[in-house]
Amino acid sequence: MRDVAVIGVGCTEFGEHWSTSFRDLFVKAGTMALEDAGVSGEKIDALYVGNMSAGRFVEQEHIGALIADYAGLASNHVPSTRVEAACASGGLAFRQAVIAVASGMEDVVVAAGVEKMTDVGTGASVDMLASAADREWEGFAGATFPGLYAMIANDYMHRYPLTREQLAEVAVKNHENGSKNPIAQFRNRITVDTVLSSSLVADPLRLFDCSPITDGAAAVVVVPLERAHEFTDSPVKVLASAQASDTIALHDRRDISTLDATVAAGKRAFARAGLTHKEIDLVEVHDCFTIAEICAIEDLGFCKKGEAGRLTAEGATALNGDLPVNTSGGLKACGHPVGATGIKQICEVVTQLRGEAAGRQVDAEVGMAHNVGGTGATVVVHILGA
Repeated sequence: MRDVAVIGVGCTEFGEHWSTSFRDLFVKAGTMALEDAGVSGEKIDALYVGNMSAGRFVEQEHIGALIADYAGLASNHVPSTRVEAACASGGLAFRQAVIAVASGMEDVVVAAGVEKMTDVGTGASVDMLASAADREWEGFAGATFPGLYAMIANDYMHRYPLTREQLAEVAVKNHENGSKNPIAQFRNRITVDTVLSSSLVADPLRLFDCSPITDGAAAVVVVPLERAHEFTDSPVKVLASAQASDTIALHDRRDISTLDATVAAGKRAFARAGLTHKEIDLVEVHDCFTIAEICAIEDLGFCKKGEAGRLTAEGATALNGDLPVNTSGGLKACGHPVGATGIKQICEVVTQLRGEAAGRQVDAEVGMAHNVGGTGATVVVHILGA
């Protein structure tokens, strides 16, 4: 297997793109990534596109072919593959690109993610997202993702010392980081009181505990490490790529407030990279809800179960903390276009490792990205190094 490097990244602004189509969002992100990499379209060997539900959001299927066509790659007959794993679609698309290059099958591969969620109403979006859970056993009973993660939060808070104020600190910290990110959907700072006084969604989760509905796209270019310097002076090496699965329904889990797939994928990533937790300088985790960030920090092994809330409140996960978490603003503030989130996480880690994150820059040589599908049925973890 060959070593793999990221040589280019591109990401649109996240938010509500009323005047930009699904396909144009991708083309914009892809163009940015190719320009950053100094690569022309003629050199692309393959394309992997993460997308959860374009068929329901914009009534468009056959996404691989659509993207190749509108990216100007169809005339070269470049193979283009859609990758779907709910909210982990982007992270899994990146993993497929890494595998393609590492195996020697391809040399220059684009991994991208795109979702346009605001073309339908909020109710329709909530229903579409709920299809990432077990439709027969959860969805038909009325469960939505705020409800499912509220179950996780209630179970966690019953068993571990997490206060409602500590949970709110996750949102406060991520909005602080998002205020420094020019692509973030929300660039406003908030307080604990903002979170606690916002509308109740599913007890104990309130509006400001939840990630938003978002349009956006992101793309990266990967090549063999041995060729990376042909294109850039600042390649970022992929040190590990790992994936794990779990039951799709919460009621079948061993423990609903521990995401066992996160535990497994994290352990595999650390083993493959040959690194310890202390060698990770920053981590982008899948904070679709504030409780998800708490669980992720612990399940990845950065602290013991029940400690992440206190550490967050103490500032350990802030930009100037011992382990900066979600320097981009996370899903909570940067936004969550579900098919693109995993690629955006890679873009953020690469940007940080290059020292190009401006006002949110941290001192980092090694970073991690953690992308989750559903309530943890699919988890993808990557470790990258400068």
